[in-house]
Amino acid sequence: MPADLHGSPRFAFAGPAAVTELLASTGYIADAAISARIHLAGHLGKPVLVEGPAGTGKTQLAKSLSAATGARLIRLQCYEGLDEAKALYEWDYRKQLLRIQASREGGWDSVQDDIFGEQYLLTRPLLEAIRADEDVVLLIDEVDRLDVETEALLLEVLSDFQVSIPELGTIGARRRPLVLLTSNASRELSEALKRRCLFLHIGYPSVEREREIVLAAVPGITEHLATEAARVVASLRGLDLKKRPSVSETLDWARALLLLGVDELGQDHVVEHLPVLLKHQNDIETAERELAEKSG
Repeated sequence: MPADLHGSPRFAFAGPAAVTELLASTGYIADAAISARIHLAGHLGKPVLVEGPAGTGKTQLAKSLSAATGARLIRLQCYEGLDEAKALYEWDYRKQLLRIQASREGGWDSVQDDIFGEQYLLTRPLLEAIRADEDVVLLIDEVDRLDVETEALLLEVLSDFQVSIPELGTIGARRRPLVLLTSNASRELSEALKRRCLFLHIGYPSVEREREIVLAAVPGITEHLATEAARVVASLRGLDLKKRPSVSETLDWARALLLLGVDELGQDHVVEHLPVLLKHQNDIETAERELAEKSG
């Protein structure tokens, strides 16, 4: 994937099928929409906004792309109150103060340019990705948790792959990173941010795809048990629950069934191990009632 920022894209995948195969090598089972969007992002050099319910594999997609391509993963975990100092950069004030104290005789004019040199700059994830010399997958995780004002910090990075630092000027990307932003859709993102991205929605997988995910991620499980587990989880997601089971919880459940030596998934097994899939007591009681009605 070699090339500079202005040449051919570093993540120029051969096609959607190549993306599917590449991700499968890490155990990530991608559907056609995922592979097509990653293929386009690699060629167009555009960030991908990956939206969907929690636990559907959005973050894992970035991790798997990093593992599959050998690119370094840089992650910015978003949260309410995240500011420029934690996302982009900040100055090492202690080192600057020591430099000023060591140069008292020369006065302010002798140090004011020096203390805003790069040796006093503390890089945070966004600037780190821009300055990286190696290939990078930049994951901006749960971007919908940012304040609206802080979201604006991302725009320059996502459109021009550069960061403006008043004291140093503009720092452009040495290599264009592959950027994925994830969102659980807890709030509406700005049109300015959406405009800079390709869009990908990852919902809960179909029974067939979740079966393939279980088979890939849980060594030793039979196709029959993987199919039954995927069917049960799909039926639970159809209930009125506070928190539907995520894909990672399906995998935990499948591993638990395998550990317990379960070959045939009966209602007793499902009821007994519901807390592996459901984490709210009201949801567990709802599922138990539904299972009792079906068996009755």
